[in-house]
Amino acid sequence: MAESIRVDKWLWAVRVFKTRTSATSACNAGRVKINGEPAKPASKVVVGDEVEARRGDRIYLYKALQLVEKRVGAKLVEQCVEDHSPPEPSKKSADALLAPPGGARARGQGRPTKKERRTIDRLRNRSGG
Repeated sequence: MAESIRVDKWLWAVRVFKTRTSATSACNAGRVKINGEPAKPASKVVVGDEVEARRGDRIYLYKALQLVEKRVGAKLVEQCVEDHSPPEPSKKSADALLAPPGGARARGQGRPTKKERRTIDRLRNRSGG
């Protein structure tokens, strides 16, 4: 067994990224860190390293427990990594935080109902004047 492995290969093998190409791209874009330091795709991971990967708006934190070169099954990932990632925010609370003020609607939701229009008017009258 190897003493170290490329970070892009390891991230792909433990299923953090779907393809090795996407793992390499994340490293090149500066979205992967090893022990707090930015990592290039060829940077080496050893057992005990803390690996941080940003994917979308989430941050994943892993501790390397085992080095694997070939992609492992989802059940075997638990033996290879220790997950220290913060919990994923619930969809409902994330939507509430992203909702624009004043009753603006997301694209594709159509026109507001009469009840929603009244609520929007009440909010606009209170805040605007």
